[in-house]
Parts: sequence; C-alpha cells; structure tokens
Amino acid sequence: MPNDERILETIPCGTLGLIPTASCTELGRKVNDYLATWREHREHEHQDDVAFKDYARESYIIEPYIPRFGSGEAKCVINQSVRGYDLFIMVDVTNYSLTYSLCGQTNHMSPDDHFADLKRVIAAVGGKARRITVILPFLYESRQHRRTARESLDCPLALQELYNMGIDNIITFDAHDPRVVNAIPLNGFENVMPSYQFIKGILKNVKDLTIDADHLMIISPDEGATNRAIYLANVLGVDMGMFYKRRDYSKIVDGRNPIVAHEFLGSNVEGKDVFIIDDMISSGESMIDTARELKKRKANRIFVVSTFGLFTNGLAAFDKAYEEGLIYRVVTTNLIYQTPELLSREYYISCDMSKYIAYIIDTLNHDCSISDLLSPYDRIKNYVKKYNEEQKANR
Repeated sequence: MPNDERILETIPCGTLGLIPTASCTELGRKVNDYLATWREHREHEHQDDVAFKDYARESYIIEPYIPRFGSGEAKCVINQSVRGYDLFIMVDVTNYSLTYSLCGQTNHMSPDDHFADLKRVIAAVGGKARRITVILPFLYESRQHRRTARESLDCPLALQELYNMGIDNIITFDAHDPRVVNAIPLNGFENVMPSYQFIKGILKNVKDLTIDADHLMIISPDEGATNRAIYLANVLGVDMGMFYKRRDYSKIVDGRNPIVAHEFLGSNVEGKDVFIIDDMISSGESMIDTARELKKRKANRIFVVSTFGLFTNGLAAFDKAYEEGLIYRVVTTNLIYQTPELLSREYYISCDMSKYIAYIIDTLNHDCSISDLLSPYDRIKNYVKKYNEEQKANR
C-alpha cells in the first residue's frame, strides 16, 4: 500500500479496532479485509515488540450488540475489552433497510435512530479506549447546517454532542457544507472528497471518453456544487458551467421553495460529454431537470455523478430518463446503503470507497499525516494519463 515506508517508521497509537454498526456491515467488512491483508504481509523489524501486539489479525471488527425492548428503546453492549484500543466506529445514518419492532409494529430506522445507536456505542466504550474516531460517510443532519429563520441547527449540535462524549476525530465524505466545522473549531474534522474514485469508476466502465476541453465539460447543477465542479474541471483541464435555480419564494412545497426555472451560465455544450456533479441525489428531480436542459443545448452523453445516491422517490424517474436518452450513466459511491434494484440497473456505476477508507484508517492508526490521501490531484492525473495511453494503444 502507499506510504508503507512511513508507516513502518512509526508505532500504532493503540490496538486497532473497527466497530461497524449494523448500518455499515458490508462496507465495514470490505475495509476490514483490506486492513487484514495489508498487515498480514507487512514485514518490519519491530513486529515482535509489545507496541505491535495484535497488529496482524484475521479481523479487526468488534461487533456491537444493540438489542431493543418492546417499547423501541435500546442499549449497546460490547462483549470484549476495548481498553487501550484505537477505535474507528462506522455508521451509515441513511440506511433505511434496517427495521425494529415498536409496540408490535415494524419501524424502519431513521437517521435519528442511527445517530442514537452511535451514541450508545460510544457510551458502551465507557472512555476506556485510547482514541475514538467516528466515520460518518453521510454527515448526520448535514442539510440542516445553517440558520435562515427561527429554526434548529441540528448538524452543529450533533457535532458538539459527539465531542462532548469524548470522541477525538470525525471523518466524513463530501459534506453538504464543510463550513459546519466552525461549530467545533478546536476538534478533528476531516471532509474527504471521492473525486479520484469517481474518475476511476467512470473510466473503468466507459472506454471511449475523450478528456479534453473540446469533448468534455463539468456542470454544477446549482450554486452549492460549484466548488466540486471547479476542482474537477481544473484537474481534468476542461471547461466548467453551472445552473442556478430560480425559485418561487412566495410558496413552500415539501419544505422548500419550488424551482421555477434553471438558468445556465457557461460555454457551449453542443456535442460534448457532460458530468453533472453534486454531493447527493435525493429525489433526483434537480439532476434530471439539469440533464433535460443540457439536452436542449445539444449535449452528448450525460453522466450524473454524486457521492450519495439516496433516491428518496425510487428509481422510476431515472429509468425513464435513461430510456429517453436524457442520461447515459448514474455514478455514486457505496458509502451509503445501495438497494439491489439500484445495483441491477445497467446505467448505474458504483464507486467502491472501502480501500480508500482502509488507507485512511491504517495511516491514522500509526499517527501519520493523511494530507496526501486527502489530495487526489496526482492520482487523478496519473489515472487519466494511463487511460489515454490505453486508448492510443487500442486505436
């Protein structure tokens, strides 16, 4: 793995422990497999020292047991010692596939339920761990990050609550607004971007892309996603455009002001492949509207690229958009729950983030800097160069 030399010069902060809650079981298993493989084959002169006790193991997973009473209340039990451990707790707050019984009724777990389970795990550890890092792929309540009226500020409150419980670091991915870190300015907060995994996933599955300013363009569907689009456009050396949403502020529908029109700012997209990039697909309405507007401007293939595929209204709208030729591919990560229906769609590309998370955990466990892991510029450049060379060789 990268940085092996640097890692071999340091000792672990503590015995590594990985606690994926039930919401994150599959992703946690994949991360664990990478860690176990790397450490099994890692040879260094200090491996027999006491500081490296339990360094190489078949599994680093510590399974939390979270039973519920008939009233829906719950508790967490950890059935092994975690004293002195460097713990990494993984929670997917969007995993609605899990259920529990509430007074004889079946309830699907909400983000609030998952966050409560996270706090139960931290409480069960009881302050005995050497360090606790929480990995929240989808930042809890990240869409409620600022106050525009007399309303709650849920995300900052949640971050402060976690640090008051004694955690040391939070790792999240593509936060809706990373400025929420201002709520905890003296604490560890890493906002990781999956830009490299997007490019890798697309180029692995689509072999006829031409990556230059004449054939490709990056589009932001609204002003909030502009920074993501600017970064990717700069790395790839292509143009960037954006839409802004004209809203009717006299009405509120489903908790938000309805969109009246999508206005485009940017150069000509005619004949170009287009990546529409954002942090999440919720209902997907905005992404499909953006794709429709781009098709009116004679764009070629349209890739809908997003870190989190929530698909809150199901896949019917995307199925229809694909059949109509509005979209060519939908690209999201496996950081959150993916339905079997989504994985079966021929237009869907899943970007696996487990290896990346394992790199981060392994590096942090050795108290090494992860700055190079957080900056994917060189990796994207190298992968695109390799892709272009393969294209030339196949011509």
